[in-house]
Amino acid sequence: MTQTDVLLVDDEPQLVRALRPALIAGGYNVTVAENGQDALQRIATEGAGVVLLDLGLPDMDGTAVIERIRSWSDVPIIVLSARDNELQKVEALDIGADDYVSKPFSVGELLARLRAVQRGRDRRFDTGARVSVQGLEIDFAARRVTLCGDDVKLTVREYELLRVLARHAGRVVTRQQIIAAVWGASREEEVDPQFLRVLVSQLRSKIEEDASAPKLVLTEIGLGYRLAF
Repeated sequence: MTQTDVLLVDDEPQLVRALRPALIAGGYNVTVAENGQDALQRIATEGAGVVLLDLGLPDMDGTAVIERIRSWSDVPIIVLSARDNELQKVEALDIGADDYVSKPFSVGELLARLRAVQRGRDRRFDTGARVSVQGLEIDFAARRVTLCGDDVKLTVREYELLRVLARHAGRVVTRQQIIAAVWGASREEEVDPQFLRVLVSQLRSKIEEDASAPKLVLTEIGLGYRLAF
């Protein structure tokens, strides 16, 4: 199995000392950058499979690093940060981060998030027009959804919700991003968040085995939703 190159961008020596061997044990090649400029240079010259990025860097804010990377690269980015402000999390996701893990976190959780963004990236860059997960299949070309081989009848908005989650499989999709995709970018300020919660509930009732304990459409509290892969 080919190992994934992880670029860990963090200037906390204790975290780096603890995390690097854990990632290596998890099957990843690990390179460390202590500041934003070093990270950008390494990605440009050496590339990376996944970037683990702290927002509080000594030379520049992590959000600026995300914006710079996203201007020319689709490499998955997982933010690691002690910042517990919901608006800052949403901002990082909206400008291009794939996921956000709050410090302190468990190594097990981080490894699971790494696997999820890798699977999501593979799906997004697959040349096929289908996504399959846990018995659910979405045929984008035919706009057809099946569950264990049976057709699932979705409304236009239910399908658009599922489509945007599937196109970003494994990633957190913020409420703002979903509203823009489903209702239109010009209506972001008009749409009551309750409308989205109702729409998610309707979709779950049609594709989840148990809508009260969803395994496909997962809630990221305070941020948005994720299609599990």
